[in-house]
Amino acid sequence: MLRLLGIVISIGLADSLNPTTIAPALYLASGERARGRVLEFTVGVFAVYLIGGLIIALGPGGLVLSLVPHPHHRVAYSIELAVGVVMLVGAALLWRHRDRLREREGRKVQAGERSSWVMGATITAVELPTAFPYFAAIAAVVAADVDAPRTILLLVVFNVCFILPLLGIVATLTFAGDRAQRMLSGTREFLHRHWPVLLASVGVLAGLFVVVLGATGLLGSRHTRFGRLMRGLRHHLLHPGP
Repeated sequence: MLRLLGIVISIGLADSLNPTTIAPALYLASGERARGRVLEFTVGVFAVYLIGGLIIALGPGGLVLSLVPHPHHRVAYSIELAVGVVMLVGAALLWRHRDRLREREGRKVQAGERSSWVMGATITAVELPTAFPYFAAIAAVVAADVDAPRTILLLVVFNVCFILPLLGIVATLTFAGDRAQRMLSGTREFLHRHWPVLLASVGVLAGLFVVVLGATGLLGSRHTRFGRLMRGLRHHLLHPGP
């Protein structure tokens, strides 16, 4: 369970630097009733992302898993390794196309007068079919063959990590007072210039973490001195305390 928490938190934090959700939230933060509208937007994003993930994990994901009655741990470790590789490839593509992506996102965000939570739900529903980091996290959870309550808990944790930047905007509007707009304006400009690099960097770190978890799981299954070394490394990654 701790291994899975590490995976979903890593991927969730990497996926949270998503301009598709952060840019509209920053736009809403500059208008009337800013805090309430950003909070409503955040609720819409969280609800649709969570419900969509649960439908996939408990529906098609569970059906696929049922075709393999007793999956070996090596299957889960292999999926972890594949998930990490996919994240590294995604980070490399972000870095390669960073200039074009930055210009494209700079032309976005037309919030209009629609309800903020509807806007959040709509944006998330449209983006969900291409949410590859989320699918990677779901694949890792499904492969681990955990029960429904723990699956729900893991996806809730992922989605809390995913909306952390939006909660940060709400917190700024709540506690920063007159400085809030100046701070958020600076954040908006910074993210406009640097979001592809930031997302690629976090994606590399999260991808490496997941790759190492999968690799040490596979190599640690060997009954050799090297296997014991890999099991020890994996233990320290998941239990970093003394």
